[in-house]
Formats: sequence, structure tokens, C-alpha cells
Amino acid sequence: MPDSQSRARRQFLKFLAASPLLAAPALASPLRTLLDPQQPAPGSTLWSEKSDFHGDVITSPEQAFDLMEFEAAAKKALPPAHFGYLATGVDDDATVRANHEGYSHFQLRSRRLIDVSKLDTSVEIFGTTWDTPITLQPVSALKAFHPEGEIAVGRAAKAKGHLQMLSTVSTCSVEEVTAARGGPVWQQLYPTNVWEITRAIITRAERAGCPAIVLTVDLQENSNRETLFKSRRYDDRDCTLCHGKGFASYVSRKPMFDGLDVAKVTGLHFSGMTWDFVKRLRDTTTRKLLIKGIVTKEDAQLAVEHGVDGIVVSNHGGRAEETLRPTIECLPEVVEGVRGKIPVLVDGGVRRGTDIFKALALGATAVGIGRPYAWGLAAFGQEGVEAVLAILRRELETVMRQVGARSVAEISRSYVIGPR
Repeated sequence: MPDSQSRARRQFLKFLAASPLLAAPALASPLRTLLDPQQPAPGSTLWSEKSDFHGDVITSPEQAFDLMEFEAAAKKALPPAHFGYLATGVDDDATVRANHEGYSHFQLRSRRLIDVSKLDTSVEIFGTTWDTPITLQPVSALKAFHPEGEIAVGRAAKAKGHLQMLSTVSTCSVEEVTAARGGPVWQQLYPTNVWEITRAIITRAERAGCPAIVLTVDLQENSNRETLFKSRRYDDRDCTLCHGKGFASYVSRKPMFDGLDVAKVTGLHFSGMTWDFVKRLRDTTTRKLLIKGIVTKEDAQLAVEHGVDGIVVSNHGGRAEETLRPTIECLPEVVEGVRGKIPVLVDGGVRRGTDIFKALALGATAVGIGRPYAWGLAAFGQEGVEAVLAILRRELETVMRQVGARSVAEISRSYVIGPR
């Protein structure tokens, strides 16, 4: 089908989606057949098994109905190994799947006869008010997905008013991204095993105006990323042109390490980290210090005791260990552990506005995404990132109206039941 016809059909389907005709089973199937004779009817094998259905991949961001359409577009746009890096979990990728499926274990309770004509989606974190609770979590090496990398994401974050966190191994400098964002970003921290490198990264982030340092603790050296390893079989490019051997070669294209002597560094992830290391960080910087990767009540309590300013509940997107435990199910016990003393953010598996709502109802201050905005970036650059954010915000506002929540501040545990 030519692109113009495909776009026209999708626009017509968007219009038709609101029609009561599609709510009637007796009319829905014939109508779908009329719209696209080659499209199988619901209930058929091809309809239920998406892997066997070769529908048209979106060719522009405005065509997307939901976030998952950006994944297919990203896969089409990227070399196999680059998409494999973005998609991979560890072992059987079961924790990646569990992160999203975990949201289905919670049901929503809807209240009626509440005036929801005006909504307030703003949240306050460390004295700064954001228009939305949706945050952009750090994803490394974004130039692997689009030539503008983190700068395009920064521009999208500026355009849509979102908090952005920058990876230690970003492919654009913190100064460049801060300029593109038009304001400060939070700096994620992989400390390495050399304290002088850790201190240099923090100092540079402070000079760039970063108000928060986010220490990642959920990845101990390497992890078994089989989907990534297998994807390399189908990539005929010479990867050594970008990825040499050894740490120095790895970070040679990562601006945060410019000018630093990394001869003694064995890797990004310091497996010797303890709470004493957290104390050392706390004593080193006056900026807000968060820990990313906390998933238990016990560690949440210890974080508060050690003067940590905030927590990000995360399992590294299912890329660290195969726990099979979704972050949304970890969230309640972490919230219980901090007892309202510090903000708690959460990421992992967020694909819908309803997911964001459930996380907020379970006590999250804000909710992060990683892969979805990287899909948008890979497929369409800055426009794709903005479209991903727009869809999530629209869906969040829709569910807020449907369940009777007029503001993020009103969203509470009373709106959810689960897990089931």
C-alpha cells in the first residue's frame, strides 16, 4: 500500500476508533474487513500473534496510536546490534517482560461525579515544579540510535517540560545537553573503581549546574545479555571501528571522561561499593544525592539513614539480574521504608498512561521511561521523543479524568487494588 494511502487509512481509523460501530461485535469484524481486506479478523491466529502479523510500520511520529509502534519503527531504522542493545534484558529477558506485565497485576478503582474538566499534572521535586510526573531516565550512548543523541532528547525535554537524567556514558557532553535542555539536567553516576574519576565526574556535573547526582547501584560489572549477544550474529558491520578493547577504548567516545586518566579503571561499575561509599559521596557533594536501583524496604531505610535525598526504584530495565520481580511490585515496600521522608521515583516497564497512574497511586513521586523515548529517538529523532512524551501525557490525563483524579496530588492508594 502506498504511503499516502496508508496514512489516509490510519487517519480514518483514528476517527473511526471513537465510533460506537466498533463497539458492536456484529459490525466490528465486517467493518475491519471493509477497511482492509488483507487484515485478519480478531480471534484469528495472525491477529492474536503479533509476531506473525506484518502490518505497516509507522513512517512518521504522528501516525502512532501508542508507544509500542515506536519500537517497530526503531527496529526497522537501527542496525541489528544497536537494536539488540536497546532491547536486551538478561538470560531469557523475563524480567524485562515482568516489568511491564507487573502493572496488569493492579486494578483501578474509579470514582464518579467529580468535576475533572481541569487537571493538574504537576509535581514538585526538591523545590522545582515540573508540569508532569513523567521523567526521562538515563540511557547510554544515544548517538548509537540517532546522530543528535542526547541533544535531541534534551530539546524534546525542553519542548515538553520534562525532567531529564543524563547517563555517565552519554555520547554528548553534560554542557551540550544542558544547553539543549535550556536548564539543568540530573547527572547519573557510574562511579568506576577509581575515586579520582568519581570525584572528577561529580565536579564536572556540579560546574554544569546539575542539581542532583544519581548513583546507580543495580549493576555489578557484567550481566548476561543474551539478546544483545545473539543480535550481533546478524550485524555484518565491523564493530571494532567504534568499540575497541579495554576501558580506555570504550570511553574514548564518552565526553564525561575527556581529559581523565583512566589507566587504572577496570570498569564503570564498582563492585566494592558499600554504604561507606555512599557516605563518602554524601560528604563530597552539596547537590542532591539519589540512589538508583533500590528495590527493598531494608535498603530504603538504610538510604534514609545515610542522608540520601531520594531513591529511584529500578532494576536497570531488567538488564542486571533475572529476578522476575517487576519494579512496580517493589515500589510499595520502598515507599513504606522511606516513610515520606524523601521522594521515591520508579522506572521499568512503563508503556501506558495507566502504568504511570498506578505508580503514582502506589506512592511514586515521579515515573521514568527509558526504552520508549529511545525508540522514538531512533525512529524519528527529536520529533519521535516528543511524540512518545505527548502520547503518555495524553493517556495519563485520560485515565485521571476517567477515575476522577483532578490532580497528581489527589492520586492515592485508594485508586488501586492489587496485586491480583
